[in-house]
Amino acid sequence: MDNDISWELYRSYLSVLQEGSLSAAARALGVAQPTVGRHIDMLERQLGVSLFTRSQQGLLATEAALALKPFAESMRANAAALIRAAEAQGCGVRGTVRISASEVVGAQVLPPVIAGLQRLYPELNVELVLTNRVQDLLHREADIAVRMVAPEQGSLIARRIGDIELGLHAHRRYLDARGAPQTLEQLTDHALIGFDQETPFLRNARHWLPQWRREHFSLRTDSDLAQLAMIRAGVGIGVCQVRVAQRDAELVRVLAPLFEPRLTVWLTMHEDLRNSPRCKVTFEALRSGLERYVG
Repeated sequence: MDNDISWELYRSYLSVLQEGSLSAAARALGVAQPTVGRHIDMLERQLGVSLFTRSQQGLLATEAALALKPFAESMRANAAALIRAAEAQGCGVRGTVRISASEVVGAQVLPPVIAGLQRLYPELNVELVLTNRVQDLLHREADIAVRMVAPEQGSLIARRIGDIELGLHAHRRYLDARGAPQTLEQLTDHALIGFDQETPFLRNARHWLPQWRREHFSLRTDSDLAQLAMIRAGVGIGVCQVRVAQRDAELVRVLAPLFEPRLTVWLTMHEDLRNSPRCKVTFEALRSGLERYVG
């Protein structure tokens, strides 16, 4: 096995893994298809393993390819972090900072905070990743993360921001047509908006609300933003952050005394970035903006 393998071979491998074919991977990378094919052949020879098999559906990843994936993704994340750090060298706040946040917080809460940051620091670029997956700060998938779970890694700077209250909401139009439930048991007589796939939140929600089960959902989607859009469209009753719902006069909270769980918000950053000007000002701006939001 060759220990000195070029990063571009791994980059092509990850692209084929994601896209499923040489041609699609080449388009994604902006290179010629034969180049990607040559990279895969070289990587297989240097590693001494087969990474893909051909099928009618395209290239299928072998067990070896899947086993290598997390390590190659870590390499990609570190390469991107290296570029962000290099861009930030020099005087003042400049370069790129990568922020990871949940869908609703990223789309509904952070935009004015980021707009304010960029007015103050025009040379600061922001990459905003909307995901409900906890991205790994230790492997540089993001510089700063807004999380709904307490961080467990010891080498992170973590600030507890406060609690976000959740509630059941529906559009006035839906409630005018169907009426508002008066008890938790009556929820099963309504159109409910919920998740398709089982999630930790869904499992926890059943402790608060036994009726909140997949089989009771009239509309299922794993996107929090899609759920919010469906609530606003009058599709049914769904869970929404209370502060977000309060911005829309047409959204009405139902069963407030019976269902009012909270999510604790944490702001986290790798301790190695403590003295990075771009990360320091971004962390403080996010802290201030999130504290105003949670009240």
